[in-house]
Amino acid sequence: MKNSIQLSPKDMINAYLLFFVIHSTQIGVGIQGFQRIVYQDAKQDAWISVLLAGLATHIVAICMIKTLEVYGSNDLYGIQQDIYGKWIGNFLNALYILYCFVGFFSVLRNYIEVIQAWIFPDISTWFLSATLLIIVIYAFTGGLRVMVGVSFFSVVLALWILPMLIFPMKFSTVDSLLPILEANISSILKGTQSMTFTIIGFEILNVIYPFIKDKKNVRKHTHLALLATTFVYLAFMMVSITYYSEGKLLKTIWATLTLFSFISFPFMERFEFVAICFWMLIILPNLCLYLWAAYRGTIRLVKISGTTFVWIFSLFALIGTLIFQTRTQIDTINTQFGKVAFYIVFVYPIFLFIITMLKRKFTSQKEQKNEEV
Repeated sequence: MKNSIQLSPKDMINAYLLFFVIHSTQIGVGIQGFQRIVYQDAKQDAWISVLLAGLATHIVAICMIKTLEVYGSNDLYGIQQDIYGKWIGNFLNALYILYCFVGFFSVLRNYIEVIQAWIFPDISTWFLSATLLIIVIYAFTGGLRVMVGVSFFSVVLALWILPMLIFPMKFSTVDSLLPILEANISSILKGTQSMTFTIIGFEILNVIYPFIKDKKNVRKHTHLALLATTFVYLAFMMVSITYYSEGKLLKTIWATLTLFSFISFPFMERFEFVAICFWMLIILPNLCLYLWAAYRGTIRLVKISGTTFVWIFSLFALIGTLIFQTRTQIDTINTQFGKVAFYIVFVYPIFLFIITMLKRKFTSQKEQKNEEV
């Protein structure tokens, strides 16, 4: 196929690391308060919406992998250039780069808002934004291997967070989950769609696939990562539904962080402060890999060095954090981005898979006719 990526072995990573990459990109700022958004639609059946969202990621991942397997050493940007041609392909690539930027910005701005709301209400936005961007720039300049390493430590060092749910479970009421299936199908599906902003991130597979050494193991580690993510979100949703009353959950913006606020130890009274500060390590893979994915697409369009790109990209992100300040503005960005991401992440890969299969069938038939002639 055209536009194949030529890589040296030192630039590639083992397939098992894909588990940490995908899982870390899915666990980000969304987990801090996704419960309220899904509960608004599906009520106590919100946990079913989480399961359906997890199932949808597996279906989409299958389509992504099958499409990528056809091209082997190519990413989404090259595939679009090959299928749609130079002009349409580059236009779609530009839109995907914009998607990566908005995804990067949403994660950055939401985390800054949490820090200002919970810990440092008087600290300036530009200072927090610049500090986080410098860390991301440092990781980006280290290359893909460094960013994958960040993903690995993000998952491993965050394993202690899930057992913390034991504390609010002591005050949970299982009856809050009943009656099951009280919400109609449309409400449950609407709740599933509301999970989009929270559960996206696995689309990084479209860009990182050519960098995987043993591609035959991609499918296994991808689905294991998606399964782990679904389990984490399901656990947080079940605990939140059983812990909060209906009215309380609908009014709680950051339900996960509020759960942590009830945890205390003799040596640590405000546990949520530790969780919020530690969350920086959790969102770093999101920021690094969205930035890297945008860069991989940009070099398909223009000739630019990584250093120049990362500083321009970061400058736009910094300016954006200064423009969007209020909770209403940030919530609007999250909502609109989630709606667009639903079509880009969940709908478009299935469409692209169908187009790819049709083109391969048409090409093989054409080659067969030429051989007969």
